[in-house]
Amino acid sequence: MSQRLIGRNAQAVGRQMERLASGLRINRAADDASGLQVSEGMRGEISGLTQNVRNAEHAVDLLQVAEGSMAEVGNMLVRMRSLALQSSSSTLNDSNRESLAAEFTQLVGEVDRIAQATSYNGLSLLSGFGNQVSASSTALTASGATGVTMVQLSAADAGVFSFVDAAGDQQLTLGNGTVSQTLNMASLLDNGMVATGTSVVANFDRLGIQVTLAGAGVAGAAGNYADGELNNTALRIEGGTNGGFQIGPHDSQVHRLDLSISDLRGSGEVLALDRLSITSQSGARQALGNLDQAIATVSGERGKLGAVQNRLAHTISFSENEIENIQASEASIRDSDIAQEATSLSRSRILLQSSNSMLVQANVRSIQALTLL
Repeated sequence: MSQRLIGRNAQAVGRQMERLASGLRINRAADDASGLQVSEGMRGEISGLTQNVRNAEHAVDLLQVAEGSMAEVGNMLVRMRSLALQSSSSTLNDSNRESLAAEFTQLVGEVDRIAQATSYNGLSLLSGFGNQVSASSTALTASGATGVTMVQLSAADAGVFSFVDAAGDQQLTLGNGTVSQTLNMASLLDNGMVATGTSVVANFDRLGIQVTLAGAGVAGAAGNYADGELNNTALRIEGGTNGGFQIGPHDSQVHRLDLSISDLRGSGEVLALDRLSITSQSGARQALGNLDQAIATVSGERGKLGAVQNRLAHTISFSENEIENIQASEASIRDSDIAQEATSLSRSRILLQSSNSMLVQANVRSIQALTLL
């Protein structure tokens, strides 16, 4: 019996020394099978969340590179507008305008060069980044009737998405023939229309498309939306390169953030600066409106990047909070209680020593019995 107790106490001492040395209560599945399974799942989640934080931080760095270049493009556009404004005055002759046009042309070339040269880890940022909504989309070209002022993408697939918008039912459906989503617009509309002076967002979250609809009197809106006006119009999503940030641990839309940056080349379709000329007074005056639109476009893109950077900052904070709390839960399952293990080790050592002493005493009795023979 003493020998059996010695073996049991020796095993307890070894187990407790292992827990104290490793700091873990669960060192193998036999220690706690269910606890091991739960803690391993938590470890995987913590690892994913840690990488998510890094991904979001890198995304912020990428956006800062893009915005820095946009800021310089904006400065050049302001200078180009000043040149166009100067050329619009009758105080200059055509020879003077040619001197202004020389600088104007150089600035157009520099805008084009910066847009093509701006990159992050080999990815071009300002020559078209991520999927884009085609300007030829009928929902946009008919904005005077539909009231569509903005379309934002979030992990939306490339292709043509068509609207089904029957008048009177206050429902709006968008789909690409494979997947579709229907929204109940009743809570967003006032008597079947977007309220005067306001805008609403039709969020097709399953498709990754958010459509902003304006009411009457909204600044910058060509028209206003009323129930049924989007019927048979479409959005054409053109596939681009990159633009998707993985900021969650799983492969689903809520764990990704998609971003698109317009083509800001001076010779591109968006800015089209290479089509402007200030060599004549009439051309210079005509260029003013185009330059105002170009400045607004670049400023809008910068604002969009700033909004995404703020969103990523909240994502980082959210992920760090999750990591902290999941680590605490994982530690409560897997880590050893040092005070308890030290106490148990002392107890097991005392019992082991007592068992050894009893075994010695048992042997002494046998020896004493033999001496009587």
